[in-house]
Amino acid sequence: MLDPAAPQLVVNSRTLYFSWLPADPDAVAALVPAGLCPRPDRQVFLNQYIVEDETQTSGFGAYTLTYLGVSLLGVDAPDGLSPGGWWTHYVASSRLVREYAAARGAPVLAGRTRIEVSGEELLSETTIDRTPLIRARCRVGETGHAISSGHHRYFTRRDGQLLSSVYPFIAEPVAPFEIESVEFLQPGHPTYALRPDNPLTIGFGYYSPRSSFAYPGGLSVHPTVATAPEPARAVHQVPASLARSGLPSGS
Repeated sequence: MLDPAAPQLVVNSRTLYFSWLPADPDAVAALVPAGLCPRPDRQVFLNQYIVEDETQTSGFGAYTLTYLGVSLLGVDAPDGLSPGGWWTHYVASSRLVREYAAARGAPVLAGRTRIEVSGEELLSETTIDRTPLIRARCRVGETGHAISSGHHRYFTRRDGQLLSSVYPFIAEPVAPFEIESVEFLQPGHPTYALRPDNPLTIGFGYYSPRSSFAYPGGLSVHPTVATAPEPARAVHQVPASLARSGLPSGS
């Protein structure tokens, strides 16, 4: 087992990362623990990525991973552009990665992720026990000269404490980029609470064939304050669009 206090580096992963407004805002808010507050729009984020080869990591080896979570209010990443996020599900193909992440408080599950690109069409899928759980279809272009870099902040819980950690990243997003559909395929699975609304309303997103990031060496304890999440507020739905692209790829 890897030392969970040790930092880890991943380079040149293939990454699809985006967010949406949920079909059931109350169910999403209920997933956020006391001491953290979801955004008023209850934005949900999804990151699916592939590490093809062991030479791309400092100790993880090759693996695939999907994580989902809820964007938070008042705990932004240091760049001030990206909201902090509470991880609700963390689906990894590697036992080594699952053990490392679980020791940091991540809600780990065993499963696999695939990302296939054919021309302008991208298909991503997360499976558990070989059963499709989440599927997204996107339209993608070519990698240009743009570089996105900065930090992202994620929260977990371990031994009754909320833990906060900041993840540096560098990504090369493609352009153009458009999310065409997002499907949650198992109504009986806990991830179904995070399914998108209809019509699909996208917050941010990008696909990068080369995204690098690091798990930091330490976790800080976040002070727990018994703050009840705000009641869900109605959100005016607009046609699916990208508010901005090139946001950080976490781990």
